[in-house]
Amino acid sequence: MVKQPTTLKLDQVDFDILEALQKDARVSNKELARISGVSPSTCLERVRRLKDHRVLTRFHAEVDRAAMGIGVEALISIRLRQQANVDFDHFFKEIGQLEEIVSVYLLAGAVDILVHVAVRDVEQLRGLVVDTFNVRNEIAQLETSLIYQFEHCYALPNYRINKTEKTEAKKK
Repeated sequence: MVKQPTTLKLDQVDFDILEALQKDARVSNKELARISGVSPSTCLERVRRLKDHRVLTRFHAEVDRAAMGIGVEALISIRLRQQANVDFDHFFKEIGQLEEIVSVYLLAGAVDILVHVAVRDVEQLRGLVVDTFNVRNEIAQLETSLIYQFEHCYALPNYRINKTEKTEAKKK
């Protein structure tokens, strides 16, 4: 499940482009070029290269949940039976096809799988838990936690360049 890191050599311009796109994927190429300190044609080529090498994996729009009719979100913690022989790729694919699923995580620890769901109301949540998860033989224990509020940060930290290098690159 964990994707291998890219072998593409990235430099400060690439990191500046990635940082700006994580903040706003709709930023114009002209503005992105200004931010990264290169010409628009160079910037466009850099973005294409980042997409081709799967450094940039996708772009998306964040939509207001209420506008989509979502009234309840929850985290479903799943503990599998010890003797269960689970094909996780198949399990993730099967669960991921359900429209209510926001994300699925395979974990180490007391919980084996964590599923983030978004539903209309508690009745739909109950139906999802009872009809989809409780009927699975490989599940030993299930716990549902309602989400009252959350904040999601889309920008990833950059551990491939240290703060000193970044400060020096900005001075140039």
